[in-house]
Amino acid sequence: MTARRSDPVATDPGEAGDATDRRRAGYRQLAKAVLYREYLIFVRYPANAIGGIVVSLFFFGLLFYGGRMLAGRALTDSIEGIVVGYFLWTLSVGAYSAISNDIGSEVQWGTLERHVMTPFGFAPVAFLKGVAKVIRTFVTSAIILAVMLVLTGTTLELNVLTVVPVTVLSIASVLGLGFAAGGITVLYKRVGNWLNLLQFGFIVLISAPAFDLGWTKYLPLAQGSALLQRAMIDGTRLWEFPAADLAVLVGVAVGYVALGYLVFEYATRRARRLGVLGDY
Repeated sequence: MTARRSDPVATDPGEAGDATDRRRAGYRQLAKAVLYREYLIFVRYPANAIGGIVVSLFFFGLLFYGGRMLAGRALTDSIEGIVVGYFLWTLSVGAYSAISNDIGSEVQWGTLERHVMTPFGFAPVAFLKGVAKVIRTFVTSAIILAVMLVLTGTTLELNVLTVVPVTVLSIASVLGLGFAAGGITVLYKRVGNWLNLLQFGFIVLISAPAFDLGWTKYLPLAQGSALLQRAMIDGTRLWEFPAADLAVLVGVAVGYVALGYLVFEYATRRARRLGVLGDY
């Protein structure tokens, strides 16, 4: 009786373990890898991270001290709103540039094809990388907020159960805009100057509640800015907001993320058809 020779791949415990890991690989492993990559970039290049914080505080210092010299008491009376607005603006810029700037760098480095060739697909990888950068931006913006409170001597209501959900939903719409900008970057490559203009438009969107125009709440950041002001200045809790206001906040967040995803998918597919996906 002749014994059947076993498959060495099946009997090799090391290779069998690798095969098992490949079978188990999923979006959770992808998310962990992307978050760990962002953590490594943060800790291995601390000068760049600290530089971003210093630059943000420098511009806030110009806004605060320069404005106090010119406006005096008028600025002091509205300083809480300025601090909250600037905090939301730093988060918004980070969320917006998280995808668009990262994809622009990948295009220049010639590593964009690696994302396209992954079994997860280009869009999920780009989106998770954007979420990871937003988490990092939360950390740096929290430091900026703490320093701003010390510099201005201002106190705010920082209820985590209210501030975090409202802030996340507020910048989700901006993340959708960044997704769309990333798709345009893949298609047209060097469009950074045009895309960066939108960052200054965020100031208008954050200030939109002051104009008391009903239709502005359907724009990115506007509704989130209004609710965040009430939460951090007036101390309003999440469950105290009207259900209609929260519904608008959630709807705007989901709507702009979905719209950004569709634009990204269309732009990347068109880039493939035109054969310019990896060109620069």
